[in-house]
This record gives sequence, C-alpha cells and structure tokens, in this order.
Amino acid sequence: MGKTIAEKIFDAHHVDSPFGDIDVISLDAVFCHEITTPIAITDLMARGKDRVFDPSKIKAVIDHVTPAKDSKTAMQGKILRDWAVRHKIKDFFDIGRNGVCHAIFPEKGFVRPGFTIIMGDSHTCTHGAFGAFAAGVGTTDLEVGILKGVCAFKKTESIKVYISNSVGGSGELPKGVYAKDVILSLIGQVGVNGATNKVLEFCGPVVEKMTMDQRMTLCNMAVEAGATSGICAPDMVTVEYLWQFIKDDYLSNAQNGFKDKHSSKVDEYSAKRMALEDFSRFTPDSDAIYSSTIQMDVSELQPLVTFGYKPDQVKPVAEMEGTRIDQVYIGSCTNGRLEDLEIAASILKGKKISDSVRGVVSPATPDIYSQALDKGIIKIFMDAGFCVTNPTCGACLGMSNGVLADGEVCASTTNRNFNGRMGKGGMVHLMSPATAAASAIKGYITNSELYSL
Repeated sequence: MGKTIAEKIFDAHHVDSPFGDIDVISLDAVFCHEITTPIAITDLMARGKDRVFDPSKIKAVIDHVTPAKDSKTAMQGKILRDWAVRHKIKDFFDIGRNGVCHAIFPEKGFVRPGFTIIMGDSHTCTHGAFGAFAAGVGTTDLEVGILKGVCAFKKTESIKVYISNSVGGSGELPKGVYAKDVILSLIGQVGVNGATNKVLEFCGPVVEKMTMDQRMTLCNMAVEAGATSGICAPDMVTVEYLWQFIKDDYLSNAQNGFKDKHSSKVDEYSAKRMALEDFSRFTPDSDAIYSSTIQMDVSELQPLVTFGYKPDQVKPVAEMEGTRIDQVYIGSCTNGRLEDLEIAASILKGKKISDSVRGVVSPATPDIYSQALDKGIIKIFMDAGFCVTNPTCGACLGMSNGVLADGEVCASTTNRNFNGRMGKGGMVHLMSPATAAASAIKGYITNSELYSL
C-alpha cells in the first residue's frame, strides 16, 4: 500500500504508538518565539525541569512585538533571551537580527524535506512547503518537545489538493492571480473546519510551477481550513532554494563518487540531482491513499478577498469593489517575503496612496528588508506614502505597528480576519499584495491593474 508524504515522514520518525490512534514522533526542530514559549519555559522551571533536549535543534526569535512596547512584552523577551543564553541556544535571533518566525527560519536553512517541526504558533504549517511535517502545538506539547524532543499526534490522514489550469495545461496562474487567491479559494470551498485533523497535501501542475515563496503562502493558511499541516512534495525548486545550505554536503558526495579519471571537476548539476534523489524519499507514492481528493481548476480563478469574520467568507474582489478601508497592511508570515513586496511595488511605482488611507509595510526579515532596499522597493513604498516598519508580526494580531481603532477597516495581506484580530472593533479583509497595493491607491477595495476580467 502506497503512502502519503506525511505518512512517510511519520514512519521515519516513529518512536511509539501508546494508543491505537496516536503516534509519538521524534522532532528535528522546535521553533520558539516570545509570546508562547515563555509560558512553557516558566512552567518547566516551576517543575524543576529547566532543560532542553538538544540546543542545536531549538531555534528562537523575538518577532511578535519587536522592539518591546511595554514592560510586559519586555519581560516576555527577557525570559526567552535569558533561556537561550542559559541553554547555549546559538540560533536565537534577538532585536536587530530578528524577523517573522515563519520567514526567517526557512531563510536560514532550518527547514528541510522530511523534517518534523513544532512551534507554539498555528502558522507553523508554513514550513510544509519544503516537504516537512510542521505543526502548531499547545503549551504542554511545546514543553514536552523542548524537554524530550518528541511530540504526539493523531495518526495522519491527508487530503490531496490537486491544482491545475485546464487552459493549455500550462500550470500558470491567471494574470493578476496569486497563491493567496488560490488558498483563499480552497478555504472558501472546504470551510474553516473542512480539513480538521488532516494534512493538506498540495500537488499538481500549478504547485509545481510555484516558487518557494508562493508555496509557503499556500501552506501558511492550511490551518485556516482546520488542517494540522499543509505540505508540498520536495522537487528541484526546493533544492535550488536550499542549495546554499546543502551544497557542500552534496558536492562532497558527488566528488567522492566521481569516476572520471580524466577530470576531478564535479558537475554541480549532478550534485543537485543527487540532492533531489535524496529528497524524493519524501514524495508521495502513486498508490497512496487519501481521505479525500480535491480538484482545483484555477483557469477562471479571480482575485479574492474575505468579508465578515471568518477566513472561509470569500468573494471575488470585483464583488467587494468600492468597500471603504482605513488602512492597508502588507507583510506577515503569509505575504511579507521579497516576491510579495516586488508585486506590490510594481503596482505602486510612480503612484501615491489615497489621502483617505494609511499604508503600512513590514518586510518579514532583515535580509528581505535589505534586498528590498537594494532593489529600490523600499523607496517605492515610501514615495507612495507607506510607513515602512521593521520586521514584525505586530499588526497581524493587533499587538503593535498597525493596530486598528474601533470601527476601522484594513485591507491586509495577513491570514486571519477574526473579529478584533487587528484591534478591538476592527475589520480585516484578507487579500493578495497586488490587491492590497491597488486598494491603497484607490482608497477602497479594488482589483489591481494586473488583472482584467
């Protein structure tokens, strides 16, 4: 019987099955940030168990409120900072070196195909874009992960999400339509509980054509459909993204296996093929069994936007045309990467945002910020009238750097539109960076010039 990606990863990390429907798996990494981890740290200390299973497998960052806005958030940062020093956790990203967790950890090469990862953050599912099993967990599971390097999950079942474009079979998204629109469409189709306790395994020609930035956007919002994790099969796109971190190992292996007595030069292409073959252990079998299969044809997909207070309340942007907004926010672990900023900047270049709105953009990591500076993207945003902030999660969950007042409305590239998510009494409409940029210029929700019916 064939296996899904998640089943193969679970098999490779199986530790125990204490109950019939529960699997305990070993962890390759435990990710931590300053909002949820200090609770686990203080509880472990109170229990006399202030230890970590492996300092090299713990990665920590201050990213939700950065720099601290008050004494409470300063203390949260201090607890995490002191803990990292105490346990010699070298991969700790403090103020100035920090970025949004689900952007900076992949950027540093901490996510690999076949990895198992947990974090006290629901959008940990983002990392499944690399062919990893990554899930958000509660405080108790986080404590066990930190202490023992294991976590318990219900036996995995996967939903296969096959995404294609019937027009020419190209695998391309329609012009002006992006990964954010694809995942909003899926959530609108299955509902916020449609994938509860399941893994969403994304595949098909459209996924194969996606960049890693786009795949991370896709997997990031799997949890908005109730999924434990989203996941994409690793391929050459994955290898290319990770190459700077893995090339020495594979070039060395290729060198050792090189048989041509007339040359000692190692072909980098061959080394990459070796990496691809290695990662293919974590691709699904052709006869894998899924709990269900969803076929998505994006040939007629339009840019989408949420309404109301649930991520599955979705409409075409055209149907929300003219909806009043007070703020536009571009950033977050969903759409704060370089590709997202480039798309928004291409629409904003040479234009000004409406006097009736304020624009906030937060590049997701210092490296993304630096690249955006070098490419002139930051200047485009500033010239258009945006406030450019340091990397932070702050506005996304109404903690800092863009909180809404009661009755205000935000056009946002974030991932949740819950009531009061970005500030008490505030309304959030989720959309792609292209739609957000176009809406900033008009002062109301509208389609970007890149899309035409």
